[in-house]
Amino acid sequence: MRLDAPQRLKTSIFIQDKDVPMSTRISRLSDVHQSARIGDGVEIGPFCIVGPDVTIGAGTRLDSHVSIQGQVTIGERNRFWPNCVIGGEPQDVSFRADADTGVEIGNDNLFREGVTVSRGAEKEDHWTRIGNSNMLMANAHVAHNCHIFDNTFLVNGVLLGGHVHVQDRAIISGNSVVHHFATIGTLAFVSGGCRVPTDVPPYMLACGSDNPDVRTINLVGMRRAGIAESTIRTIKRAHRLIYREHKRIDEVRRIFDDELEGVIPLELNTLLTAFEQQRAGKQGRAREAVRNAPPDVSRDSKAA
Repeated sequence: MRLDAPQRLKTSIFIQDKDVPMSTRISRLSDVHQSARIGDGVEIGPFCIVGPDVTIGAGTRLDSHVSIQGQVTIGERNRFWPNCVIGGEPQDVSFRADADTGVEIGNDNLFREGVTVSRGAEKEDHWTRIGNSNMLMANAHVAHNCHIFDNTFLVNGVLLGGHVHVQDRAIISGNSVVHHFATIGTLAFVSGGCRVPTDVPPYMLACGSDNPDVRTINLVGMRRAGIAESTIRTIKRAHRLIYREHKRIDEVRRIFDDELEGVIPLELNTLLTAFEQQRAGKQGRAREAVRNAPPDVSRDSKAA
Protein backbone atom coordinates (compact mmCIF):
# COMPACT_ATOMS: atom_id res chain seq x y z
CA MET A 1 0.00 0.00 0.00
CA ARG A 2 1.35 3.40 -0.95
CA LEU A 3 1.47 5.67 2.08
CA ASP A 4 3.41 8.56 0.56
CA ALA A 5 1.11 9.97 -2.10
CA PRO A 6 2.24 13.59 -2.58
CA GLN A 7 -0.53 16.11 -2.95
CA ARG A 8 -0.17 18.92 -5.45
CA LEU A 9 -0.95 22.29 -3.91
CA LYS A 10 -1.29 25.90 -4.93
CA THR A 11 0.77 28.13 -2.70
CA SER A 12 2.05 31.70 -2.60
CA ILE A 13 5.75 32.24 -3.19
CA PHE A 14 7.43 34.54 -0.66
CA ILE A 15 4.99 37.50 -0.94
CA GLN A 16 2.08 36.79 1.31
CA ASP A 17 0.00 39.82 0.33
CA LYS A 18 -0.17 38.78 -3.32
CA ASP A 19 -1.85 35.61 -4.46
CA VAL A 20 0.71 34.24 -6.91
CA PRO A 21 -0.27 30.61 -7.58
CA MET A 22 2.70 28.29 -7.85
CA SER A 23 2.81 24.51 -8.01
CA THR A 24 4.70 22.51 -5.39
CA ARG A 25 4.67 18.98 -4.02
CA ILE A 26 4.27 18.35 -0.30
CA SER A 27 3.76 14.90 1.18
CA ARG A 28 0.60 14.64 3.23
CA LEU A 29 2.78 12.84 5.83
CA SER A 30 4.76 16.03 6.51
CA ASP A 31 3.89 18.86 8.90
CA VAL A 32 4.33 22.17 7.05
CA HIS A 33 3.03 25.20 8.92
CA GLN A 34 0.51 27.23 6.97
CA SER A 35 2.59 30.40 7.56
CA ALA A 36 5.73 28.94 5.97
CA ARG A 37 6.65 30.48 2.62
CA ILE A 38 7.17 27.76 0.05
CA GLY A 39 8.52 28.56 -3.42
CA ASP A 40 7.63 27.18 -6.82
CA GLY A 41 8.73 23.65 -7.58
CA VAL A 42 9.64 22.80 -3.99
CA GLU A 43 9.39 19.12 -3.07
CA ILE A 44 8.86 18.11 0.56
CA GLY A 45 8.93 14.38 1.18
CA PRO A 46 7.37 12.42 4.04
CA PHE A 47 7.88 13.05 7.76
CA CYS A 48 9.37 16.54 7.38
CA ILE A 49 8.66 19.42 9.78
CA VAL A 50 8.68 23.01 8.50
CA GLY A 51 8.01 25.77 11.02
CA PRO A 52 6.03 29.01 10.63
CA ASP A 53 9.04 31.32 10.20
CA VAL A 54 10.65 29.33 7.39
CA THR A 55 11.10 30.49 3.79
CA ILE A 56 12.08 27.89 1.18
CA GLY A 57 13.12 29.06 -2.28
CA ALA A 58 12.14 27.65 -5.65
CA GLY A 59 13.35 24.22 -6.68
CA THR A 60 14.52 23.16 -3.23
CA ARG A 61 14.00 19.54 -2.19
CA LEU A 62 13.56 17.99 1.26
CA ASP A 63 13.86 14.22 0.88
CA SER A 64 12.34 12.96 4.14
CA HIS A 65 12.66 13.33 7.91
CA VAL A 66 14.03 16.88 7.57
CA SER A 67 13.35 19.39 10.34
CA ILE A 68 13.52 23.13 9.64
CA GLN A 69 12.55 25.32 12.58
CA GLY A 70 12.99 28.89 13.77
CA GLN A 71 13.79 31.85 11.51
CA VAL A 72 15.30 30.11 8.49
CA THR A 73 15.57 31.54 4.99
CA ILE A 74 16.62 29.07 2.30
CA GLY A 75 17.40 30.09 -1.28
CA GLU A 76 16.80 28.18 -4.48
CA ARG A 77 17.74 24.69 -5.68
CA ASN A 78 19.05 23.38 -2.38
CA ARG A 79 18.69 19.73 -1.43
CA PHE A 80 18.38 18.23 2.04
CA TRP A 81 18.88 14.49 2.48
CA PRO A 82 17.14 12.58 5.32
CA ASN A 83 17.59 13.51 8.98
CA CYS A 84 18.93 17.03 8.45
CA VAL A 85 18.07 19.44 11.26
CA ILE A 86 18.26 23.09 10.22
CA GLY A 87 17.63 26.03 12.53
CA GLY A 88 17.59 24.14 15.80
CA GLU A 89 18.37 26.04 18.97
CA PRO A 90 22.11 26.62 19.42
CA GLN A 91 23.98 24.53 21.97
CA ASP A 92 24.77 27.64 23.98
CA VAL A 93 23.73 27.86 27.63
CA SER A 94 23.16 31.62 27.32
CA PHE A 95 20.58 31.23 24.53
CA ARG A 96 17.03 32.42 25.17
CA ALA A 97 14.25 30.58 23.36
CA ASP A 98 12.58 33.84 22.27
CA ALA A 99 15.80 35.33 20.85
CA ASP A 100 15.57 37.02 17.43
CA THR A 101 18.15 34.87 15.66
CA GLY A 102 18.17 32.63 12.64
CA VAL A 103 19.82 30.89 9.69
CA GLU A 104 20.33 32.19 6.15
CA ILE A 105 21.16 29.75 3.35
CA GLY A 106 21.89 30.71 -0.25
CA ASN A 107 21.42 28.73 -3.47
CA ASP A 108 22.55 25.35 -4.84
CA ASN A 109 23.77 23.81 -1.60
CA LEU A 110 23.79 20.10 -0.77
CA PHE A 111 23.11 18.90 2.78
CA ARG A 112 23.73 15.18 3.09
CA GLU A 113 22.31 12.81 5.67
CA GLY A 114 22.29 13.95 9.28
CA VAL A 115 23.68 17.47 8.77
CA THR A 116 22.84 19.88 11.59
CA VAL A 117 22.94 23.68 11.33
CA SER A 118 22.18 25.62 14.52
CA ARG A 119 20.61 29.04 14.35
CA GLY A 120 22.56 32.00 15.67
CA ALA A 121 22.94 32.93 19.30
CA GLU A 122 22.53 36.54 20.49
CA LYS A 123 26.13 37.30 19.61
CA GLU A 124 27.81 39.05 16.68
CA ASP A 125 25.01 39.61 14.14
CA HIS A 126 22.71 36.86 15.55
CA TRP A 127 22.79 34.75 12.38
CA THR A 128 24.31 31.54 11.09
CA ARG A 129 25.03 31.88 7.37
CA ILE A 130 25.71 29.48 4.53
CA GLY A 131 26.39 30.91 1.07
CA ASN A 132 26.09 29.25 -2.33
CA SER A 133 27.14 25.95 -3.92
CA ASN A 134 28.49 24.32 -0.77
CA MET A 135 28.48 20.60 0.00
CA LEU A 136 28.03 19.50 3.61
CA MET A 137 28.52 15.75 3.77
CA ALA A 138 26.95 13.28 6.18
CA ASN A 139 26.82 14.19 9.88
CA ALA A 140 28.62 17.52 9.51
CA HIS A 141 27.71 20.07 12.18
CA VAL A 142 27.64 23.86 11.76
CA ALA A 143 27.33 25.58 15.13
CA HIS A 144 25.75 28.93 15.96
CA ASN A 145 26.98 32.11 14.26
CA CYS A 146 29.20 30.28 11.78
CA HIS A 147 29.64 31.77 8.33
CA ILE A 148 30.20 29.34 5.45
CA PHE A 149 31.03 31.25 2.29
CA ASP A 150 30.76 29.77 -1.26
CA ASN A 151 31.91 26.55 -2.96
CA THR A 152 33.22 24.89 0.20
CA PHE A 153 33.29 21.22 1.20
CA LEU A 154 32.71 19.95 4.72
CA VAL A 155 33.42 16.24 4.51
CA ASN A 156 31.71 13.56 6.65
CA GLY A 157 31.74 14.21 10.36
CA VAL A 158 33.26 17.70 10.29
CA LEU A 159 32.38 19.66 13.44
CA LEU A 160 32.53 23.46 13.45
CA GLY A 161 32.47 25.27 16.78
CA GLY A 162 30.56 28.50 17.14
CA HIS A 163 31.55 31.61 15.16
CA VAL A 164 33.81 29.73 12.73
CA HIS A 165 34.31 31.25 9.27
CA VAL A 166 34.98 28.95 6.30
CA GLN A 167 35.92 31.05 3.31
CA ASP A 168 35.45 30.44 -0.43
CA ARG A 169 36.55 27.07 -1.87
CA ALA A 170 38.00 25.79 1.40
CA ILE A 171 37.90 22.04 2.06
CA ILE A 172 37.78 20.47 5.53
CA SER A 173 38.33 16.71 5.39
CA GLY A 174 36.47 14.06 7.34
CA ASN A 175 36.16 14.02 11.12
CA SER A 176 38.08 17.24 11.60
CA VAL A 177 37.01 19.61 14.37
CA VAL A 178 37.45 23.38 14.22
CA HIS A 179 37.75 25.55 17.33
CA HIS A 180 35.37 28.41 18.09
CA PHE A 181 36.22 31.66 16.26
CA ALA A 182 38.78 30.01 13.95
CA THR A 183 38.92 30.95 10.26
CA ILE A 184 39.61 28.49 7.44
CA GLY A 185 40.89 30.73 4.66
CA THR A 186 40.09 30.88 0.97
CA LEU A 187 41.20 27.72 -0.86
CA ALA A 188 42.70 26.29 2.32
CA PHE A 189 42.75 22.50 2.73
CA VAL A 190 42.54 20.70 6.09
CA SER A 191 43.40 17.01 6.07
CA GLY A 192 41.27 14.35 7.75
CA GLY A 193 41.03 13.82 11.47
CA CYS A 194 42.55 17.18 12.43
CA ARG A 195 41.94 19.18 15.57
CA VAL A 196 42.13 22.75 14.28
CA PRO A 197 42.68 25.19 17.18
CA THR A 198 43.96 28.10 15.08
CA ASP A 199 43.28 29.84 11.78
CA VAL A 200 44.40 28.09 8.59
CA PRO A 201 45.62 30.84 6.23
CA PRO A 202 44.34 31.12 2.64
CA TYR A 203 45.84 28.80 0.02
CA MET A 204 47.60 26.67 2.65
CA LEU A 205 47.43 22.92 3.30
CA ALA A 206 47.30 21.83 6.95
CA CYS A 207 47.76 18.25 8.15
CA GLY A 208 48.45 16.37 11.36
CA SER A 209 45.96 14.97 13.85
CA ASP A 210 46.69 17.42 16.68
CA ASN A 211 47.73 21.06 16.18
CA PRO A 212 48.10 20.51 12.43
CA ASP A 213 51.10 21.98 10.67
CA VAL A 214 50.89 24.07 7.52
CA ARG A 215 53.11 21.87 5.37
CA THR A 216 52.77 23.43 1.95
CA ILE A 217 50.38 25.31 -0.32
CA ASN A 218 47.15 23.88 -1.71
CA LEU A 219 48.60 23.46 -5.17
CA VAL A 220 45.83 21.29 -6.59
CA GLY A 221 43.09 23.59 -5.32
CA MET A 222 44.77 26.70 -6.68
CA ARG A 223 45.18 25.17 -10.10
CA ARG A 224 41.58 23.98 -10.15
CA ALA A 225 40.52 27.52 -9.29
CA GLY A 226 42.37 28.81 -12.37
CA ILE A 227 44.99 30.82 -10.49
CA ALA A 228 47.93 31.77 -12.72
CA GLU A 229 51.09 29.70 -12.36
CA SER A 230 53.12 32.85 -11.71
CA THR A 231 50.85 33.69 -8.77
CA ILE A 232 51.09 30.12 -7.47
CA ARG A 233 54.89 30.41 -7.50
CA THR A 234 54.61 33.68 -5.57
CA ILE A 235 52.36 32.09 -2.93
CA LYS A 236 54.75 29.16 -2.65
CA ARG A 237 57.66 31.52 -2.08
CA ALA A 238 55.65 33.40 0.55
CA HIS A 239 55.04 30.09 2.32
CA ARG A 240 58.76 29.38 2.32
CA LEU A 241 59.66 32.83 3.64
CA ILE A 242 57.11 32.63 6.46
CA TYR A 243 57.21 28.98 7.50
CA ARG A 244 60.78 27.95 6.60
CA GLU A 245 62.77 31.15 7.05
CA HIS A 246 60.49 32.54 9.78
CA LYS A 247 60.47 36.07 8.45
CA ARG A 248 58.09 38.67 9.82
CA ILE A 249 55.07 39.59 7.70
CA ASP A 250 56.16 43.21 7.28
CA GLU A 251 59.53 41.97 6.05
CA VAL A 252 57.84 39.60 3.58
CA ARG A 253 55.76 42.50 2.27
CA ARG A 254 58.89 44.58 1.71
CA ILE A 255 60.58 41.72 -0.15
CA PHE A 256 57.67 41.32 -2.55
CA ASP A 257 57.19 45.08 -2.93
CA ASP A 258 60.77 45.31 -4.13
CA GLU A 259 60.66 42.23 -6.34
CA LEU A 260 57.26 42.95 -7.90
CA GLU A 261 57.71 46.73 -8.07
CA GLY A 262 54.63 47.30 -5.93
CA VAL A 263 52.29 45.22 -8.12
CA ILE A 264 51.11 42.69 -5.54
CA PRO A 265 48.79 39.90 -6.73
CA LEU A 266 45.41 39.82 -5.03
CA GLU A 267 46.06 36.32 -3.71
CA LEU A 268 49.34 37.37 -2.07
CA ASN A 269 47.73 40.39 -0.45
CA THR A 270 44.89 38.15 0.81
CA LEU A 271 47.42 35.76 2.33
CA LEU A 272 49.55 38.41 4.03
CA THR A 273 46.50 40.27 5.33
CA ALA A 274 45.23 37.03 6.89
CA PHE A 275 48.56 36.59 8.69
CA GLU A 276 48.42 40.18 9.97
CA GLN A 277 44.87 39.69 11.26
CA GLN A 278 45.82 36.39 12.88
CA ARG A 279 48.68 38.02 14.76
CA ALA A 280 46.38 40.82 15.88
CA GLY A 281 44.00 38.27 17.40
CA LYS A 282 44.55 35.84 20.23
CA GLN A 283 45.68 32.23 20.46
CA GLY A 284 46.25 32.04 16.72
CA ARG A 285 42.71 33.08 15.83
CA ALA A 286 42.08 36.48 14.25
CA ARG A 287 38.40 36.51 15.19
CA GLU A 288 39.12 36.09 18.90
CA ALA A 289 39.37 39.89 18.82
CA VAL A 290 35.56 40.08 18.44
CA ARG A 291 34.66 37.38 20.97
CA ASN A 292 33.42 39.87 23.57
CA ALA A 293 32.36 42.61 21.16
CA PRO A 294 28.78 43.91 21.51
CA PRO A 295 26.29 42.33 19.09
CA ASP A 296 26.00 43.95 15.66
CA VAL A 297 22.47 43.36 14.39
CA SER A 298 22.43 45.85 11.52
CA ARG A 299 21.18 44.47 8.25
CA ASP A 300 24.43 45.37 6.48
CA SER A 301 26.33 43.13 8.88
CA LYS A 302 24.49 40.09 7.58
CA ALA A 303 26.49 39.84 4.37
CA ALA A 304 28.67 36.75 4.61
